Amino acid sequence: MTDKTFKVLLYSDGSQQAFSAAVYTAILLNKMPTMHLTVVQVQESDTDTLNPEINGSDNWPINLASEWKKRVSDEADQATKSQYEQILSQTKGFFKKREEDISFQVIYCNPSISETVEALIDYATQRSFELIIMGTRGLTTLKGLIFGCLAHNLLNKSPIPVLLVKKLPQEFIDNHCHALSNDLTSF
Repeated sequence: MTDKTFKVLLYSDGSQQAFSAAVYTAILLNKMPTMHLTVVQVQESDTDTLNPEINGSDNWPINLASEWKKRVSDEADQATKSQYEQILSQTKGFFKKREEDISFQVIYCNPSISETVEALIDYATQRSFELIIMGTRGLTTLKGLIFGCLAHNLLNKSPIPVLLVKKLPQEFIDNHCHALSNDLTSF
């Protein structure tokens, strides 16, 4: 039996949906010893250049300065803040434990949905990824129906399987925090 590397791309944009995708990706990373993860961020650029691999130590898939994280800190009660901090800590721990199997990449392209989808698909197919993971809000809004949604466009156009992750359900958060309080090492 061969230990073939399972190549996974995690799209991260700093949103709450990206946080949820990072949590589930950490679970997969913890359970799959042959998994290699590349965290991809897309940024606007005037040219179609690809930045060389960036240092991940400052660019974990969970952006501590993101707007949703600030909103949780400002609006949530202490118990909710504590739960998110526990999940964040555990998730970062899984990524840290497997940091040699994680790389980080910035792709430069126009910020339109169609060009972002094309850039992600091009990058993923050229590097033979076997799975793309990204967060999604779930059901689309009227704006999403008219202008399109990045996650659903990627899902429909990608020749590579795409795993869409919705917001963490409260039951998951409660169970995860209970497991942490019992000092378990896995979800």
